[in-house]
Amino acid sequence: MSLVSGPALAIAMTAVAALPRSAAVVSAAGVAAIGRYDDTAGRVDGAKGFRGHLGALRSGRLTSGSVKVLGIGAAGLLTAIRLGPRRPGDVLLGGAVVAGCANLVNLLDLRPGRALKVGTAAALALGDLGVAGSCAALLPADLGERTMLGDAGANALGAVLGSRLAAVLPGRRARLAALGVLAGLSMASERVSFTAVIEGSPPLRWLDQLGRRP
Repeated sequence: MSLVSGPALAIAMTAVAALPRSAAVVSAAGVAAIGRYDDTAGRVDGAKGFRGHLGALRSGRLTSGSVKVLGIGAAGLLTAIRLGPRRPGDVLLGGAVVAGCANLVNLLDLRPGRALKVGTAAALALGDLGVAGSCAALLPADLGERTMLGDAGANALGAVLGSRLAAVLPGRRARLAALGVLAGLSMASERVSFTAVIEGSPPLRWLDQLGRRP
């Protein structure tokens, strides 16, 4: 299965995302490059999950996942800076929201079309028609299992959505609340399978399977 849709989505979002151009470049193209590194190097380093990569880091071994965490964190901070002048605390908070969304969308990208469906809905909710259209355009090939996003596309999509979320939230309390939700979902994923939750809910299961090959 081709991974071409990941870079294609990143390029499209760089051009059409409802963000300052420099922020779009960092959050889409920059995060896609980091994800692409993990797509290739992550096959051989052996560590899995956030705990696995942190455990490897504590033992002195730098895995591709650790590089990705650090790289996406740095990209999130750069994006937050590009979104506009803010106090250092606001930049840290905005960067954490960007990185948290990048991680969450990647965690959802476990079935054909799932991440792009979530991306389309989230982009529409955030008022970013360009990103919604980019996701929708790639959805048929993803559902047909001809292409897949990989970490490059899923992380980039999440980062762009996180950038838009950080830009439109009305204040620090709202961004803190969003970060709390993102962190809670990421921690929950270490113990609970998102796929199992979706499969256990008939409405979510129907949406998840909509358009997929039998």
